[in-house]
Amino acid sequence: MLLNWLSRRLAAYLSKQITRHSIRTSTWEALQEALQPGDVLLVEGDTRISVAIKYLTQSTWSHAALYLGPDAGLGLADNGEPRVLVEADLQEGIRAIPLSFYRHAHTRICRPVGLGESDIHQLTAYSLSRMGHQYDMKNVFDLARYLFPTPPVPTRIRHKLLAFGSGDPTRAICSTFIAEGFQLLRYPILPIVRTLPADDPDCEDCVMERFRIRHHSLFTPRDFDASPYFRIIKPTLETDFDYRTIDWEDQ
Repeated sequence: MLLNWLSRRLAAYLSKQITRHSIRTSTWEALQEALQPGDVLLVEGDTRISVAIKYLTQSTWSHAALYLGPDAGLGLADNGEPRVLVEADLQEGIRAIPLSFYRHAHTRICRPVGLGESDIHQLTAYSLSRMGHQYDMKNVFDLARYLFPTPPVPTRIRHKLLAFGSGDPTRAICSTFIAEGFQLLRYPILPIVRTLPADDPDCEDCVMERFRIRHHSLFTPRDFDASPYFRIIKPTLETDFDYRTIDWEDQ
């Protein structure tokens, strides 16, 4: 009981906004038009926990949400807008939200290549099955240790304080929830690649690669950006961008 109370208080503290959103890099209309079901939307957050995640992962991105689109059956928000994103929220757990939740945020679209309709259905079914599951509070306590002004370890190794995930299947953080969904499809994010001899008698130096899945609890938001298997989509360039049309203000 005491642990649950402490977890709720800590989650509320870490969810407080402490910075302003960075300047967004596309218009709202372009973002809406560019997104497709299956895309991972990375977000540069503005809360205490966002600052900790960005520092510990040495990345711009502190949060990830899965875009499933208006036809995914995620329901409507209070304002009538369709819920199109699924994310793991620190306080509410895994939930569906409208895209406008991140209307003013700095975002990046990471797109898996080659997904079919059945893959999208499987991602949607997986997401719906996880609704209401809670955020991994072990991860939150790990992040809280980073926030102490004078942790009992040298500053140079503070980033090693974080151990992502507890391994509890009913709990997740934003990136591990999404990573598990793609691993159900056997879609690679950042797999472990082993190089082995090719056993080709005509080529002594030939090698072959074997892929091994990393556990989903080890993924962070930046891994979708770094993955060679996700295409980075820039909404501004998806709408017939022509630099000649820019109305520059001369000094």
